[in-house]
Amino acid sequence: MKALRYFGPGDIHCEGMDDPRLEADTDIIVKMNLCAICGSDLHIYHGHGFSEDTGYCVGHEAVGEVVETGRAVRRLRAGDRVMLPAATGCGACRQCLSGMVGKCENNMAGCYGLSAALQGCQAEAIRVPAGDFNAVPIPDGLSDEQALMLTDAMATAWFGARRAQIAPGGTVAVIGLGPIGLMAVESAFVMGASRVFAIDPVAARRALAAERGAEVFHPSDALEEIREATCGRKADSVIEAVGGDGTIDLALRLAGRGGIISAIGVAQTKRYAFPLERAFGQGLTFAIGTCSVPFELPALIPLVQSGRLKPETTISHRLSLSDGAEAYRLCDIKAEGALKVVMSA
Repeated sequence: MKALRYFGPGDIHCEGMDDPRLEADTDIIVKMNLCAICGSDLHIYHGHGFSEDTGYCVGHEAVGEVVETGRAVRRLRAGDRVMLPAATGCGACRQCLSGMVGKCENNMAGCYGLSAALQGCQAEAIRVPAGDFNAVPIPDGLSDEQALMLTDAMATAWFGARRAQIAPGGTVAVIGLGPIGLMAVESAFVMGASRVFAIDPVAARRALAAERGAEVFHPSDALEEIREATCGRKADSVIEAVGGDGTIDLALRLAGRGGIISAIGVAQTKRYAFPLERAFGQGLTFAIGTCSVPFELPALIPLVQSGRLKPETTISHRLSLSDGAEAYRLCDIKAEGALKVVMSA
């Protein structure tokens, strides 16, 4: 089959690899219809991945059709349309059944496309462990593109907003206006924010946030202008969707007294000099972590079905899997207004 494989910094391209096969009676095989590039895939692309492996298939966002099931699979059948949440679990323990796959009690928490341990989703076919749990039937009223956004990006944006404890009438700052940041802007308004301040150095991305109702700022001006706009109160909640030292620092400065910072950008450095004294004096709450998609889906699916959230509007490019090298190049340099790049088999 065709797959996008990582061979070293700047080298992800389409190449043949063995078709996936059932490795357990609970596995399923899914024919990929659509997959997408996530910002965290770019860490791998830059050579700062999550393992030392090379040659493995990347990607963790996909939707498709079940084509084969193991003997112990009960819920799914060949022909079912499914979405594949980025993270996987055993599907049988208390934590997995509550939706918190990252806390899997059987030590089976994983993620597609970070190493050879679980091959990625940017391929013509995907092996899904514990298929009855880790593949979610696509509900009526959701397009493949909408379901694709729910496998990670939209869920992560909603998770970030939820952890920021946005209250009706609250003020929210969102730092980083890639696909997840733009979805976080929408999420903040759905949760009842009265004002959303959106911050990014790229003018075109600020314009997209403004179309969604946000007040937009360049990072160099954001602190002073938001302080002035709020009469010194700054933001009640801050969502940081980049993961850099500078953006974390800005998030901590933008939070008003008693404010809450929700950091969902993948960390780009191993250590950060946390301003503990300032955070203590301001009474700040700092939350950081990754999203467990199954936990967020019950709230998100009806919001997308009803049109309250429109994650598909962040899709900027549609390419084929064979054009994967170009897709990564576009994402990397943000060429041609690249936001969410989607590929089909």
